[in-house]
Amino acid sequence: MSRALIPVPVSASRALDLLPMLASALDGAGPAVAPTDPAMPGTSLTGLEVPDDVAVVLRTSGSTGASRAVMLGARALRASAEATAEALGATSAGSTQWLLALPPVHVAGVQVLVRSALAGTVPVVMDLSDGFRGAAFVAAVAAMTGDRRHTSLVPTQLVRLLDDPDGLAALRSFDAVLLGGAATPPALLTRARAAGVRAVTTYGMTETCGGCVYDGRPLDGVRVDLEPDGRVLLGGPVLATGYLGRPDLDAEAFVMRRGERWMRTSDLGELDDAGTLRVTGRADDVIITGGLKISPAAVEQVLSDLDDVAEVCVVGLPDDEWGQAVTAVLVLRPRATAPTLATVRAVTTERLGAPSAPRDVVVVDHLPLRGPGKTDRQATARLARELLAH
Repeated sequence: MSRALIPVPVSASRALDLLPMLASALDGAGPAVAPTDPAMPGTSLTGLEVPDDVAVVLRTSGSTGASRAVMLGARALRASAEATAEALGATSAGSTQWLLALPPVHVAGVQVLVRSALAGTVPVVMDLSDGFRGAAFVAAVAAMTGDRRHTSLVPTQLVRLLDDPDGLAALRSFDAVLLGGAATPPALLTRARAAGVRAVTTYGMTETCGGCVYDGRPLDGVRVDLEPDGRVLLGGPVLATGYLGRPDLDAEAFVMRRGERWMRTSDLGELDDAGTLRVTGRADDVIITGGLKISPAAVEQVLSDLDDVAEVCVVGLPDDEWGQAVTAVLVLRPRATAPTLATVRAVTTERLGAPSAPRDVVVVDHLPLRGPGKTDRQATARLARELLAH
């Protein structure tokens, strides 16, 4: 059995137009929908059909290469929404209102709409026509009427709001602020919680209907395991049906273990005795310098603890002597002074050893982003090379 798939160009300002279409797709009354950016229409999806259980098709942000069209089943989306409500203590229908502060074409934004549709509530949509601005966030929060308030943000948005007194006050009004799309630096999380923000870190991807591990703990029904090399495996009812028209990718990403289907991620992690997951980085982000493997995520965690650093991305640049040179690209907090290379090398050496210490530091106004708010490492590396060349 199959059902029709229709591309739906939808901007943030028209996100509510998608709400009834999602509800219809979820209950099987209407066709499956593929939310697309109006600036990048999904013409390639026009006239296609998908398996009958598929409700939504989303394109990934391309973190593992070219963008892929992921098919999400109605049961998987429902399982994700119900587990999220359980984890956040929002199981009473109609009691929680969501604020949509992300584009409705990526899984985090779509999930705000899905959760709202299944709960029978209408989210407030933030004005993103001029990008993410603190004033627009504050205005959207002022329009909320729900007894409980939830939102999903990416770490970059959190950084900007914490530096804005009005934005911080608005953040404090939420019962839960989900953080995903990219890893949240521990120092940023500590700062947010110390300021009274009820922040919840999430880990997941489009192929798992978005975040399925909250604060290191899997949602109800979700399973987490590791391969011998530390690669993270995710299982449970939230897994995608597969990739549209790409059975070859299905075979790479989805594996059978002991009779159960798992998503084989591109992330490396650790599990403690209590089953709490700590993601340590991406398998394909490792920097090899002087023959040694360096984890960018580990260096980023160290540098994010520096008082003047708001955001950091560590990349490997080509180097004749070392193969790759560890390079730190920093965004500073307002009115802050950039740390010296000596300081950066000293704190990194003390905690991780000399091979992990950056050989160059580059300061930028903002990090290049892709998708819903993930740092674009390739673009960041290109930017760093250009700035260092001058």
